[in-house]
Amino acid sequence: MSGVIVTDIARPDAAVVDALGAHGVATVHEAMGRTGLVGASLRPIQDGARIAGSAVTVLSWPADNLMIHAAVEQCREGDILVVTTVSPSVDGAFGELFGTALHARGVRGLITTTGVRDVAELRELGFPVWSAAVNAQGTVKSTGGSVNVPVVLGGVVVRPGDVIVADDDGVLCVPRENAAAALAASDARVEKEAADRAAYQGGALSLDRKGLRQSLSELGVVYMTQQEYDGR
Repeated sequence: MSGVIVTDIARPDAAVVDALGAHGVATVHEAMGRTGLVGASLRPIQDGARIAGSAVTVLSWPADNLMIHAAVEQCREGDILVVTTVSPSVDGAFGELFGTALHARGVRGLITTTGVRDVAELRELGFPVWSAAVNAQGTVKSTGGSVNVPVVLGGVVVRPGDVIVADDDGVLCVPRENAAAALAASDARVEKEAADRAAYQGGALSLDRKGLRQSLSELGVVYMTQQEYDGR
């Protein structure tokens, strides 16, 4: 089989997706036990965007965007398009016309290991993108691939219907079956951080609030005066 397009993927609960997006990448990542980040190689082409949605995945050949064309039809409102290639390629496989088509369908953004172009137009359109490169190099439409199959981004397996969260801090994947648990853990973390924030605003030190003085002592870290340090 040279490729497949899966048309009936399961999607997560929309309210859970939106709530995870409101928490953002760093909070959900920590709440999930510091898992799910796709790595630092994908960066936003804009500032200040924060999105979450269900993944529609694309596996393409390098320098070929045929399967992105095929994937547009499979996208629904609230989705995020996730694109990678069978071997590394940063050619500009995505541009403003793709962004226009997806924006019209209610797609929330693009995550891609390829390059993108027309970045000024994408920013003006308000279509958020996280990519491996900005690159005007064009692509062809010559090779079959797949839509809505598991793909790998930065060592993280992304399956169709998984929750993608993306903001200025990076890109995170939450497995669809873990989305509700991740939200509960994120809610708890936000509540804890609110208490910490209030304490710090009142002058408390994280060393004391988190019990880190004992950790320093156990690790052999000692306090000394400047005179004691100079005389060692």
